[in-house]
Amino acid sequence: MNQPASRLLTWLKWIGTSTGVTGALLVALNIPQSGYGFLLFLISSLTWFAAGWRMREPSLMVLQGVFIGVNILGIWRWLVV
Repeated sequence: MNQPASRLLTWLKWIGTSTGVTGALLVALNIPQSGYGFLLFLISSLTWFAAGWRMREPSLMVLQGVFIGVNILGIWRWLVV
């Protein structure tokens, strides 16, 4: 993998990690702003899905694909229900 591609992968993984941790903290706090945790989880899942694609890791892509669906459900329930 060339250096720009490697740098992109590193950024994707760190963005996925930081948004996932922050989203989990927001949901765990159970405060009125906790719904934003699902938005952060969605960003995390999207970036980890992209990282899985770049690393050719089908299991990571399937996991994050399911999480994308779950996060969309969480966002829908937060905003609509």
